[in-house]
Amino acid sequence: MHDILDLIKRGVDEIIPESALIEKLKKNRPLRIKAGFDPSAPDLHLGHTVLLNKLRQFQELGHEVLFLIGDFTGMIGDPTGKNITRKPLTPEEVAANAETYAHQVAKILDPQKTQVLFNSKWLGAMDAAALIKLAATVTVARMLERDDFAKRYQQQQPIAIHEFLYPLLQGYDSVAMQADIELGGTDQKFNLLMGRELQRHFGQEEQVIITLPLLVGLDGANKMSKSLGNYIGITEAPTEIFGKIMSISDSLMWDYFTLVSLRPTAEIKKLQQEVLSGRNPRDVKIELAEELITRFHSKAAATAAHEDFVKRFSKNELPEAMPEISINFATPIGIAQLLKDTGLVASTSEGLRMIDQDGVKLNGEKVSDRNLKIKLKANETIVLQVGKRKFIKVKV
Repeated sequence: MHDILDLIKRGVDEIIPESALIEKLKKNRPLRIKAGFDPSAPDLHLGHTVLLNKLRQFQELGHEVLFLIGDFTGMIGDPTGKNITRKPLTPEEVAANAETYAHQVAKILDPQKTQVLFNSKWLGAMDAAALIKLAATVTVARMLERDDFAKRYQQQQPIAIHEFLYPLLQGYDSVAMQADIELGGTDQKFNLLMGRELQRHFGQEEQVIITLPLLVGLDGANKMSKSLGNYIGITEAPTEIFGKIMSISDSLMWDYFTLVSLRPTAEIKKLQQEVLSGRNPRDVKIELAEELITRFHSKAAATAAHEDFVKRFSKNELPEAMPEISINFATPIGIAQLLKDTGLVASTSEGLRMIDQDGVKLNGEKVSDRNLKIKLKANETIVLQVGKRKFIKVKV
């Protein structure tokens, strides 16, 4: 039991309550482990894998994983962490996003041991009378205990009634699924607790809650998110994953090892000791990148991505494959404007800032003149580079 608890507690923020977890683990049956995913975006990133890795551990311990796609609640929109009312998704958007999940989660979870459920099965069948009866189990004061609701209420920002329904319906999912344990990010704690309350109300044994930290993104400051552009998608090209992993800070690397890597804790501690003893953190980061690419793609893809990285950065060579664009301009064009026109930066001001930060190269040479004008002859090709990973061929 001690070893099992150590495995479950790895990377976990909180277990509510731990004593109940121990009692459930003593039961002579597989436990029902629930995790819900709101299909607001079609692609999974490393932040999602923190939860998926924990589900995988429960599978390996012989328990039943219930992968819940919130296709019904996705049409409401999870208000967690939002300071404004979020636009609900249409049924078509939810269906399109949910369709990609099964293929992606199979890269981490065992499909044969994973039950994929959609909460529209029971929530969609609920009539108005049943919904009102469910809403009567929770007070407005209880809902306003949620931090994001409380802040918006104090700041006189609008809170739509349907947003109160989200944690209520997520909690009811646990009743419908008879969940023994529910996993979620630390930002989901209120919703997870709602599941315990409703199970108690409906006469079920309360689920144990396990919360996990939110993985910090590439910017080193914010939760990994597609909307912030600081994410690593599990279906991204191997070279892109490798480059992004290599860009994270040496200190953040250890969080990724703990939360995303499947290496044993003892092995991670050994790597930390090696770095303290003088090993280059870059080499350890390479091991992390190769592990993740092998899992999401293949060993061959990981090796090729490593070789490409060495060529591009250690030997300062250009990648063999890069996007190519044709631009028609008769007069010289400013370098910042060209960077914007090719899509390497979002604006000329960003282009100028990248030049000032020595982040722009033209044909492999650093650009230091922000007033540089580019004039190309017919059929002439140049290579522009912004940062470490953005390359593009420009042809007239």
